[in-house]
Amino acid sequence: MTATGLSATPEEYRQRLDEQTDERVDAWAAELMRDMSIRRGVLTVLAGFRKATGLDEFGVERVYAAGGGPSAAVGRTQSGQMMVPAISLHFLVPGVRSQLPDARDRLIRYLVDSFHEIVFV
Repeated sequence: MTATGLSATPEEYRQRLDEQTDERVDAWAAELMRDMSIRRGVLTVLAGFRKATGLDEFGVERVYAAGGGPSAAVGRTQSGQMMVPAISLHFLVPGVRSQLPDARDRLIRYLVDSFHEIVFV
């Protein structure tokens, strides 16, 4: 995999991410959210984001709004899970940056947690 620019392991991927600028990490996280929402659905993206960031649904809603996401677009599924439009997932990235001092680490964790998915996206 490394011949194509991909890392061979999640650990190597984390090391490579640690070397990147904040802007690049942010862009990759937002792109992954978009790609994963197409491939696996918005609920899967939100679940992965919650897990990687340690935020509950209220926290995710807070960073979504802080990042510029319209509060009126936050909804609930029939089973009560938080839902946002796929096109607006990118608001989570600037939102987490504005609300959490360790946002970079949490975004890198989100990317690394998705390592095996990235290979297929």
